[in-house]
Amino acid sequence: MNAAQSINEKGKITVKTGTKDSSVFVEVEDTGSGIPPELVTKIFDPFFTTKPVGKGTGLGLWVSATIIEKHSGKINVESEVGRGTKMTVTFPIDGKL
Repeated sequence: MNAAQSINEKGKITVKTGTKDSSVFVEVEDTGSGIPPELVTKIFDPFFTTKPVGKGTGLGLWVSATIIEKHSGKINVESEVGRGTKMTVTFPIDGKL
C-alpha cells in the first residue's frame, strides 16, 4: 500500500521473490517519491507517519517489522528521494537467521 501511495501519477511497482544462500526473500520496489535519509530510521517507529492527520496511523510498518522480527526475519530499506524505495524482507529457510 505504501508503495502505491508514494507514486504521484504514473509509476511502477516491482515484486520479486526468491532464495539466496540459506534465506528466502520478498522484495518490493517502487518508482515513487522516495524517503528522505533522515526519515528512513524513523519509518518503523510506532505512530510515525508522514501522512496528513486522519490519513494514516503510523502503525503499518511498525506492525509489519514486529511480525517479521518475531519470525526471525529482517527487513532492509533502500531509498532515494525522487527515485523510489526498495524494501526487502528476508526469512531464514531453517528458521534461524
